[in-house]
Amino acid sequence: MHEHHEDIMKAFRIYVQLSTQGYADQESVRTVEADDRVRGLLDQFVTEVDSVVVSTGDRLLLVPLVRLSPFHMSNESLKKIALRNNAVNADLYLMYMTIIVLIGAFYDSYQTMEPTRNFLTIEDWMTSVQLRIDALRSHDEKTLQQQSQDYAYHFADIIEKWDAMDDVKETAKKQSGLTISRLSFLDTVRKFLVDQNLLVQIGANELALTDTTKIIVGRYFMEREYNRGILEFLYSYDSRSEKRE
Repeated sequence: MHEHHEDIMKAFRIYVQLSTQGYADQESVRTVEADDRVRGLLDQFVTEVDSVVVSTGDRLLLVPLVRLSPFHMSNESLKKIALRNNAVNADLYLMYMTIIVLIGAFYDSYQTMEPTRNFLTIEDWMTSVQLRIDALRSHDEKTLQQQSQDYAYHFADIIEKWDAMDDVKETAKKQSGLTISRLSFLDTVRKFLVDQNLLVQIGANELALTDTTKIIVGRYFMEREYNRGILEFLYSYDSRSEKRE
């Protein structure tokens, strides 16, 4: 009974770290790797709050699996943490979109389970976002409205917000999509991802995914159960283009 109590307390202490910080230290990693009973108890705790524990080698992460999880970050919280004070929902939808595109650029438009590149420049990121915006624009209004309802993403607002950032007068820069406002927005998203240990800057203008991101993407992000099919919709333009060719 004493040993069982000790196991419960070990698991609970790790759970407290996870629930208050979102991660637990390397000592916690060693504990759960060395003791299956503690790991089992910890898994029970986090399952009760619709989450899972992911090990990245040097720390444990608490990953909420559903929006109703108490550890799921709300839109309002994200706007305050990641964006400017006067950010609106359209800014948040665009941020989600740019993150999906960023990850997709590393995983060959989500065609591979492992990254196919080591780094991405912010200019390449912006070009990839422009391609996805153009792909969204290729859908008729009725389809876009229906997909917005299905995925709870306001795609028309995303397009409008991105277009509104096109504030550079030079035609050449407009055509390439490289505008100051867009660079500024992506830099804001970059800072948020770096702060969350999801992205690392490896050069003056080069971005790389962290091991944490790779693990989460590999285990959960690719699964339709969690992405709700939005990846198929966003990248369906590529499939249609290939068929026409």
